[in-house]
Amino acid sequence: MRERERERDDDDDDGVGVVVVVGNIREEEEHHHHHDLRRRRRRRRRRRRRKIMLRRNARLRKEFIYRKSLEGKERLLYEKKRKIRECLEEGKPIPTELKREEEQLRKEVELEDVHTREYGNLEKGVNDDEYKNAPEAKLLLTTSRDPSSRLLQFCKELKLLFPTSSRINRGSQILPDLVELGKTSEFTDIVIVHEHRGEPDGLVISHLPFGPTAYFGISDTVMRHDVKDANLPKVSEQFPHIICENFTSELGKRTANVLRHLFPRPKEKSKRVVTFANSLDFISVRHHTYDMPKGPKSLSLNEIGPRFELRLYQLKLGTVDQDDADVEWSLRPFMRSAKKQRL
Repeated sequence: MRERERERDDDDDDGVGVVVVVGNIREEEEHHHHHDLRRRRRRRRRRRRRKIMLRRNARLRKEFIYRKSLEGKERLLYEKKRKIRECLEEGKPIPTELKREEEQLRKEVELEDVHTREYGNLEKGVNDDEYKNAPEAKLLLTTSRDPSSRLLQFCKELKLLFPTSSRINRGSQILPDLVELGKTSEFTDIVIVHEHRGEPDGLVISHLPFGPTAYFGISDTVMRHDVKDANLPKVSEQFPHIICENFTSELGKRTANVLRHLFPRPKEKSKRVVTFANSLDFISVRHHTYDMPKGPKSLSLNEIGPRFELRLYQLKLGTVDQDDADVEWSLRPFMRSAKKQRL
């Protein structure tokens, strides 16, 4: 009798163990099920946010393109009104091409005041729409894929040249990912350095979020690393003053505007200077510090490098990842045409 009771007790214990194991398996399955549900919800939220962000960027891009198209119309209207105003003031006959619009243009000229007269004037009334409300410069600096040691050294020296830049390794990132990273991290510009056989030969500056993108060729590079001088001064962390020399044409002013917005606004007491000097469409980049121990007559300049030459060969209206963006200007040195536009 005692042996039978023991066998029953053992069978009951086995049943309880089976029930406990089954209960644990069900709890684990429910836990995994809830975990999968939470993961799917997160994915859906990310997809929704991404879709909303893409729609917002597309809408903002369309608005920007529309504003840029209005600039050309306003510029044309300003030139017509300027000609009408000159003819009325000097008593000259109205040009033939403006006779159909003469009555309407006269009414607009009479209704103008001091503020609306210069509306549409590139030199006085209109700032670049891309840089109109641009925040303080914050650059994302990177290289082409698989960079050489010399290109990495040049990129490090560019980081010293641009005081508010952040350098990242390119790795396997593609251009759309770089632009997306720049927008989400609130960078104002992306600067990409290219090379040919270990020598820096290209610089791409893309303004965020809508452009423009400027493509430069680099030549005659002399880095601080190449100057083996023990007395070479260290690079100051002060924000530099910017000198843009001999940028006289509309294209030159546009290029100078792109370069100027790579630097934050300096303090008046800053003794650091970066110069962009244009000569025959080649832009010489020089980096100096100055000192005046005994007043302005005792001015001394110290070049701290790097130094190189830039040449603009393309200007696009979009960002660097947009292949279908409109080309604002392109260098065509071997084309027979009229007088080419210069910086």
